Amino acid sequence: MKLHHLVETQQFDRDALRELFQLASSLEGKREESIKGKILASLFFEPSTRTRLSFESAMLRLGGEVITMESGDSSSQAKGETLEDSIKVINNYADIIVMRHAEVGSAARAAAVSKIPVINAGDGNMGQHPTQALLDLYTIQRELKREDGIHVAFVGNLKYYRSPRSLAYLLSKYKDIRVTFISAPELRMEDDVKGHLKENGVPFTETEDMTEGIKEADVVYQTRIAKEWIKNDAEYEKQRGRYIITRAVADAMKEGAIIIHPLPRVGEIEDAVDASPHAVYFRQVGYGLLVRMALLKTILSR
Repeated sequence: MKLHHLVETQQFDRDALRELFQLASSLEGKREESIKGKILASLFFEPSTRTRLSFESAMLRLGGEVITMESGDSSSQAKGETLEDSIKVINNYADIIVMRHAEVGSAARAAAVSKIPVINAGDGNMGQHPTQALLDLYTIQRELKREDGIHVAFVGNLKYYRSPRSLAYLLSKYKDIRVTFISAPELRMEDDVKGHLKENGVPFTETEDMTEGIKEADVVYQTRIAKEWIKNDAEYEKQRGRYIITRAVADAMKEGAIIIHPLPRVGEIEDAVDASPHAVYFRQVGYGLLVRMALLKTILSR
């Protein structure tokens, strides 16, 4: 697998995904010095816990080092510096950049001017989050122990959530995939993703009924409504309580089905669900560390 910049999930084919996931599994529980001396610049213009810390932990576990920026307010962009200029400057300090930014297309802009690799850690609410999608897919395949013949139900905020968008593009590379989009009309998945699924022969349905929509699903992908992306307070409150996975909802799922979530959760999965055999979202976090270790090793060991 040859990989320099990682901007979107469309860059991967099945063979590359299989190779990446095999490497991720081989790294479980390991620390090594395979990228000793390499420096990661962790640039987060938006808040993050899991993505930022897992990338930094992954780099350290591989023997590398980290320099970090935690918010846009602490960068020279607060003084008016362009993103492009910031990236050109940071090229002098690091061997790879992991970047989250509020603007859709910001990762592609950074990659266009960067000589060192750029990894997109989320670009805007309707952009992509490819490493989240990769760890989501790894979680699904590892937990279900298969690649094909999977029914995924996406629940909640599908319009303003980059992670389900990114995963939908990855799912289209597999056989006998079915997708159900469960949301309020105001938060439906955008037409670009649905068009991609149609072009690749992936059947999908849309519904507002969560109970019916998840009944036959192998994977329930729950999302946060995301107050930062729904600016109208009344609309946010209306949507926030609409789709909640309770223990009763989880207990009604088919045997062997799993619940995943990119986290953080803010009430859309009740705490009582954590003890359900369907709940794998905290294991998913650990899988994310392995996938990000595999990505860094793949890119920096060349």
